[in-house]
Amino acid sequence: MPWPIPALLTWAAAWGLFVALQRVLPTTPAVLAACLLGVAASLWGATWWRRGLIALGFPLSLVLTGAASLPAWAWLLPLALLLLVYPLNAWRDAPVFPTPADALHALPTHVPLPAGAAVLDAGCGLGHGLRALRAAYPHAQLHGLERSLLLRQLCALRCPWARLRGGDMWQARWDGYQLVYLFQRPESMPRAAAKAEAEMAPGAWLVSLDFAVPGKAPTAQWQSPGGRMVWAYRVGAGVGDR
Repeated sequence: MPWPIPALLTWAAAWGLFVALQRVLPTTPAVLAACLLGVAASLWGATWWRRGLIALGFPLSLVLTGAASLPAWAWLLPLALLLLVYPLNAWRDAPVFPTPADALHALPTHVPLPAGAAVLDAGCGLGHGLRALRAAYPHAQLHGLERSLLLRQLCALRCPWARLRGGDMWQARWDGYQLVYLFQRPESMPRAAAKAEAEMAPGAWLVSLDFAVPGKAPTAQWQSPGGRMVWAYRVGAGVGDR
């Protein structure tokens, strides 16, 4: 949805939830629930400042309107929830963009993998990428790496068959995986390509949705049914600069 519709919808929904819960709950739990809704909806934000506006719009408007009287410590709740979803060192990475369910259907045609191959979704978020990878490689060993504890726990509920662990995708090593999948942002791709070449075995694959590695010719590229581009790079294949 075009900006600022996600923010407006979230603020309206948070206020509606707050008003409804105030009839049956004390004020502080009602505020907490509305703030949690705002933080969850901040996943819509395409940039860090949009995420912040979506998440903090309700508590800020609550302060300005004086609609509720809360202890001072209660205003730390929205910030604590934001940090739970987005650890401080994660704000420079891509927001949580869900991989469309059919985006990777053609992946086995261009990137064949043996049964039991280890596949990593680096920055797995809520598990949309893992689900798309499972549809493409039903016999692969699927792994997810996610820095946010809350997102990782939600992903575990949606993808109980995947092996999840917490950590920084840039600090964790990628060796041992036959394929690493990313849905990051353009600025991250040179770093991802360098990490793949340094740590992954020759013949392994780096696959990116939407964003190519600048200056590198892909081993394969194709358009998914939804119109998104998929870029596949084979590690150590001697692909030269353009």
